[in-house]
Amino acid sequence: MSDDSQIPATAHPMPCFVLVRTQMGENIGAAARAMWNFGLNHMRLVAPRDGWPNERAVALASGAAGVVLDPALVVETTPEAIGDCTHVFVTTARERGLTKPILSPEAAMAQARAIHAAGGKVAVIFGPERTGLENDDIARADAIITVPVNPDFPSLNLAQSVLLCAYEWRRQTTEVVEMRMEFARSDFATAIEVEKLADHYEEKLDEMGYFFPETKAAGMKLVLRNLWGRLPLTRADVQLFHGILRQMQRWRDRP
Repeated sequence: MSDDSQIPATAHPMPCFVLVRTQMGENIGAAARAMWNFGLNHMRLVAPRDGWPNERAVALASGAAGVVLDPALVVETTPEAIGDCTHVFVTTARERGLTKPILSPEAAMAQARAIHAAGGKVAVIFGPERTGLENDDIARADAIITVPVNPDFPSLNLAQSVLLCAYEWRRQTTEVVEMRMEFARSDFATAIEVEKLADHYEEKLDEMGYFFPETKAAGMKLVLRNLWGRLPLTRADVQLFHGILRQMQRWRDRP
């Protein structure tokens, strides 16, 4: 076990992602990039096969290299990497014959958030690309994270696994807006603007004899009025529809 003074202090409560015996620098870089996409920068590396530092990892990490790879802790064994953690998750898709809770990434990161809120510290362990984690590593964990993938093709690459867990952590710790409207230089139309648009169309369509026969005119107008009220129109939309109708009027009245 290494001296705990080697382990960087946590400026903000977040889990550390531990990559065990990673075989390719490119995968470390891609994992770092996925972590930083969702605001995580505590990476620990256990015996990376191609040594450390690794130029390929830096190249793949892109803008995440300085904040994730530079401060990453590099150790030789898994116990060294998780020595200061109070709760450890491992990621694996295979049955291991070990009695442990198995959680989805969403449930695991919800637990991680609660653990950090209570003053604990979480590690999430990811295994080598080809073989996955050994049972000795998994035995040290409190719980297993398994992604509900297609059983006929269950293998995820390292960066994908990291990204899924990082995304779920972000969802648990940041307010997520489920839906928003992106306006293109316009706001929603007011009720009076929609009302005037409806009046404009009703007036011109009436002049054109659209509401026929007369016995059905009231119902037709009601349906049209309901259509305008149902549409989430912007002010730009309203101006567009007014312009279309004016152009149709000009075309009809041309000599």
